[in-house]
Amino acid sequence: MTHAHRHPPGDRITAALAANRLGVPAVAFFVLSAAGPLSVIAGVVTTGYAVTGITGLPIVFLVVGAVLALFAVGYVAMARYMANAGAFYTYVTHGLGRPAGVAAAWCALLAYNAIQVALYGVFGAASVPLLAAWLGVTVPWWVVALVAWALVVVLGLSRVDLNGRVLAVLLTAEIAVILLFDVAGLLNPAEAALPWQALSPAELFSPGVGALLVIAILGFVGFEAAVVFSEESRDPRRTIPGATYLAVAVIAGVYALSSWTMQVAVGTANMAAVARRDSAETIFILAADQMGDVVATAGRVLFITSTFAAMLSFHNTSARYLFALGRERVLPEVFGRTTARTGAPKTGSIAQSCLGLLVIVVYAVLGLDPMVQLFYFGGTLGGFGILLLLTVTAISVPIYFARNPHDEPRTHTLFAPVAAAVILVVMFGLAVTNFATLLGVPGGDPLVIILPSLYGVAAVLGLAWAYVLQLRRPGVYIQIGQGAKAVTS
Repeated sequence: MTHAHRHPPGDRITAALAANRLGVPAVAFFVLSAAGPLSVIAGVVTTGYAVTGITGLPIVFLVVGAVLALFAVGYVAMARYMANAGAFYTYVTHGLGRPAGVAAAWCALLAYNAIQVALYGVFGAASVPLLAAWLGVTVPWWVVALVAWALVVVLGLSRVDLNGRVLAVLLTAEIAVILLFDVAGLLNPAEAALPWQALSPAELFSPGVGALLVIAILGFVGFEAAVVFSEESRDPRRTIPGATYLAVAVIAGVYALSSWTMQVAVGTANMAAVARRDSAETIFILAADQMGDVVATAGRVLFITSTFAAMLSFHNTSARYLFALGRERVLPEVFGRTTARTGAPKTGSIAQSCLGLLVIVVYAVLGLDPMVQLFYFGGTLGGFGILLLLTVTAISVPIYFARNPHDEPRTHTLFAPVAAAVILVVMFGLAVTNFATLLGVPGGDPLVIILPSLYGVAAVLGLAWAYVLQLRRPGVYIQIGQGAKAVTS
């Protein structure tokens, strides 16, 4: 059997993804789109106010942004030594060893895919009322979700820079409308005095602020994905740090401002009650009161496009994780295949799309709630997993630099990573103890045990598979975490 016959025309096994296609702005658009700013402000911010009743969310966003910037110091320093689409998987491998790396890869696949498929639920549910208002027709949520799914299938197999341009347009409009809402809130204060207390560090010591910290960190999920696109970046040593720091700064600034101006518009004392009453509609109801129905409708449309942008970004991230594992033969070789025309990770993208289709069909057939049972539970599961991976990666970074010669200053390789690791361990502990609050269910609900335990199962399976490779395929085992080097060596 010839090589050409085994690998059909139009796809190929390759050592690397298409290089030199993304600069700092394009990578930042992928990262910011994954974070979904408008989705977070409409959903996560109002949920934070409603669930906790604490008004210190603006200062909490700034603190979490500072913690993640601290984490990024060691994270991007390590990126300068390894451009690999595997990101967390690669870093944990080089810090804590190959078995831990494969366990991290399994957890990352669970987390990113959970978030990606969860977004089909909110996309469908949010689109149905608009279609009913505009066209006078009511369609099931899953019909709209399937349209979004088809678009993701096509774009997922397209050039990565085309994806970047699509995200750039959607994100620019999204940020613009967020800032418009913020200005309207500032111009229409509910009280004579502005609520500066919400930005006071004293708010960090309020009872129950632990749940608020975890809710806030969920709003940043996606910022870490810049490293996933390192192989496709122009000058990764400059692009990845620039995109990562830019994304953290923009996300923290926009979230803090928007969560604060929401209090300006409704009054600090009323914030929790309004959030509980209006939920994700809070900012759109405020926009209708302040600027009219047209602007509010535009905001609702951009909420949907924000969800689509996040969906596309997480699809790209998941597909590249599968590619990285297939290239190294940790997964079947077929996952290391890209399309010759676009350089996109072909099999990984198709596999992710098949998972999305399966979830939509199952939820439609069983009549499950797309918002609570798909979006909210799936998004919380994925966010919890990313926090776990951030914590393990933060521990891995200083260990890697301690074992390998480098020219980095100790602030980048020891002090900042260790400080970030300590803080993230505390945050992860808070996430575990507050998981029932995050889900909005009673403490004894089975989901409080089942959902976090899925990462334990994934990690154990990853560890077991690594040891199987060590015993039966030592040539593959020794190349785990090497990226393109695993193919060329």
